[in-house]
Amino acid sequence: QVQLVESGGGLVQAGGSLRLSCAASGNIFAISAMAWYRQAPGRQRELVASVTGGTITHYADSVQGRFTISKDNAKDMVYLQMNRLKPEDTAVYYCNAEIFPVENGRIAEANDYWSQGTQVTVSS
Repeated sequence: QVQLVESGGGLVQAGGSLRLSCAASGNIFAISAMAWYRQAPGRQRELVASVTGGTITHYADSVQGRFTISKDNAKDMVYLQMNRLKPEDTAVYYCNAEIFPVENGRIAEANDYWSQGTQVTVSS
């Protein structure tokens, strides 16, 4: 089965940096889009950054200029480099991907997959 496994979260002081990694595995035909979301307690899950078509990227206004999304097609991985972190960046971060899986030797319809989430805490 297709899985997204995420790593890289932790505790960091304001102004510091963290790099999140997410690896997709399983019977994958293609990945059409990958993204990072985050959710703070009492708030809606929000889109942080995304990459589609291999090169088209989008960033939330709150992270523009500080975060960078990138991917390694050969490894089916996506990364989120987070610089100049602020306390308001504190949240659980999730990796998301739209994936066409291979089922019974055939290409199946695309599904939306999520990682388990990792806590990012930024202290002031």
